[in-house]
Order: sequence, then structure tokens, then C-alpha cells
Amino acid sequence: MAEQTAPPVIRGDGTAPKSDAAVVRDALGVGVAVGLSGFAFGVTSAGAGLTLLQTCALSLLVFTGASQFALVGALAAGGNPFTAAAGAFFLGTRNAFYGLRLSQLLALRRSVRPFAAQWVIDETTAVALAQPNRRAARLGFTVTGLTLYVLWNVTTLLGALGAEAIGDTAAWGLDAAGPAVFLALLAPMLKSTTERATAALAVLLGLGLLPVLPAGVPVLAAALAAPAVLWFRGRQAEGRSKEDAR
Repeated sequence: MAEQTAPPVIRGDGTAPKSDAAVVRDALGVGVAVGLSGFAFGVTSAGAGLTLLQTCALSLLVFTGASQFALVGALAAGGNPFTAAAGAFFLGTRNAFYGLRLSQLLALRRSVRPFAAQWVIDETTAVALAQPNRRAARLGFTVTGLTLYVLWNVTTLLGALGAEAIGDTAAWGLDAAGPAVFLALLAPMLKSTTERATAALAVLLGLGLLPVLPAGVPVLAAALAAPAVLWFRGRQAEGRSKEDAR
């Protein structure tokens, strides 16, 4: 007789439970893939004139790739340090909103939250939110955060040390690696028309203002895309309401 296997257990929400091995595998995949791009940040940061200590301190303390690349990119382009820092800070504020969502999902003890907050970034949030239950979300968040934090900082150090051997970092295009990874993670999350419109307008504002504004300022100006799209959508909804009332 053929061996019979038990059917998978289906959860109440219609999804099958995910094994710990599957969660760890997915988390490691994201952590390793993104963590290796820390090498590009180390090279770019050193090329922008930051010291080895400053470069490593950014990865250890800031640990949010898009903000780090925005900072050193603006500095490399000759931007004002305060403007560069403002752009990096603005990009980093998105992690605060991630934290609000993850605090409910993970429900960590108060004593652990300050340490977990350091790992609240795009990748850990994406992995945690993709899990079917709280236990899997905690496991995915922890494995992704630990893997990415260690690899990012190690490769940042290696990149900064190897910047001199590489030579002209701009010729290699390594400064585009971080933003490319960020966009690859962001694109699948743009599901609604409003989200896609906001992203498209932000790109147009950033690229359009790049030649006329100081380095770092176009990133801040691109933030106007969100209120502009929301205002337009609000006007559309108001117009439809008036038409329905007639």
C-alpha cells in the first residue's frame, strides 16, 4: 500500500502554519542578501571623506541603510552636512511607523524593546509582517535582525578598509547598490493606486529638483509627494460625494 501522509493543518484564517525552518531560511536569505551591501556603503562612505571610525559608527548606531546612503551621498556631492543629516533623518523616520506596527505584532517585553528597536528597519519589518502568527514573526524578526546587523557592520568595515584598493568608487557604481536594494524591497509593497502615485511623484520631484537644488534638499522636497497625492485624492472623493448628493 502507498504510504499515507497526514494533510497539512489549516489555521482558522485559511493559511497553513509555517515551520521554523522555513521562517529561518527566509530570514537568512533576506539578511545575507542585504547585509552584503554594507560593503558598498563602506566604500561609498570612505569615498565621501568619512573616516573609518565615522563610517563604522554610522552602521553600528544608525543602522538604516537608505538613510546612511543618503547621508554619505549628499556629502559626496558637496552638500551641506546639516542638509545631508536632515535628509537622512527624514528617511529614518519611517522606522518609527514600522515600530508602531511591530510593537503590536511582536508584543515584546518592555526590557527587550529598547534593544529590538535598533533592528526595526525595512527588511525586519517585511519579514515579520509576512509571517502567519506571532511566534513566527518574532523568529523572523530576530533572525533577520541579527544576521543583517552582523553582516552589515562586518562588510561596512571591509568596504571602508578596501576603499583605497578599489580606487575611484564612483567608477564602480557601488553607491547605487544600497538604493537599488531599498527599491527592490519597496516595490512589492506598493499595492494600491495611491501608494504607486505617491512613489512616482516622489521620484519625479527628487529627480526633477536634483539639478537645481543643493545636494540633500531634493530628498526633503520629495516628501511633498505624500500630502500632494492625499490632497488630490481628498478632492476627488469630495467631488464624487457632491455628485452623489445631487
